[in-house]
Amino acid sequence: MPIHDWSRVPAGIFHDFHHALVEQIKRDLNAGILPTGYYGMTEQFAGGLGPDVLSLHRPQDVANAPDNGGVRSSRGGARGTLLAPPKVRIVAEADPDYYRRKQNLVTIRHVSGHRVVAVIEVVSPGNKSSRLALEQFTRKAGEFLDQGIHLLVIDLLPPGRFDPNGIHGAIWEYVAGGDFSRPGDKPQTVAAYEAGPVNRAYVEPVAVGDPLPEMPLYLEPGEWVPVPLERAYQTTWDTLPVPLRELIEGKG
Repeated sequence: MPIHDWSRVPAGIFHDFHHALVEQIKRDLNAGILPTGYYGMTEQFAGGLGPDVLSLHRPQDVANAPDNGGVRSSRGGARGTLLAPPKVRIVAEADPDYYRRKQNLVTIRHVSGHRVVAVIEVVSPGNKSSRLALEQFTRKAGEFLDQGIHLLVIDLLPPGRFDPNGIHGAIWEYVAGGDFSRPGDKPQTVAAYEAGPVNRAYVEPVAVGDPLPEMPLYLEPGEWVPVPLERAYQTTWDTLPVPLRELIEGKG
């Protein structure tokens, strides 16, 4: 299923798809992708890092974790497996507002204190609607990484006035002071961020008409599971009412 041109439709239609996609990703993760001891929830964080995240998150000391040849097995069960570093194209180190305020994301928690270890966020039009909105989004991303919380950011929208290099370009400039020049033919990006002593970004540029790539979701430094974004997108698309699908495809 190719990525659609979501700039064709009002923010409210994307908002509906956004929430359905977030829920589908959560269901897929909880259906066997996440290892035993981890679970996904749909939550809201308007603005900065929520106090429940700050109080529940307790980063683990993984410096003395056993070396298993770069591949981590699932903890205590036959569910998902934590994998070695992923292979992606780019690796780097170092009223829309109404819908933005009601935006959901997926948090991944571990049963030890129910701490948040990772966040998955689908970018909405409201995140790009103003300079302030973009600054709030990038600051929130920086706060997550500062707290050792890994990120997966899915940007299905074209770059705008305030993010000429896309959301990843804005995030990377904020958290690492680095530049990111997106490929001219791939305006959208999907990016996984590994929080640690050195933050790392794993980036896949995409465009309208491309399938979404499978992306890593880090649960601990050096340990990740694959997220089948294309499957989640297809399942979500299939549940949209036909009139909305025709409108998005330019047939309505």
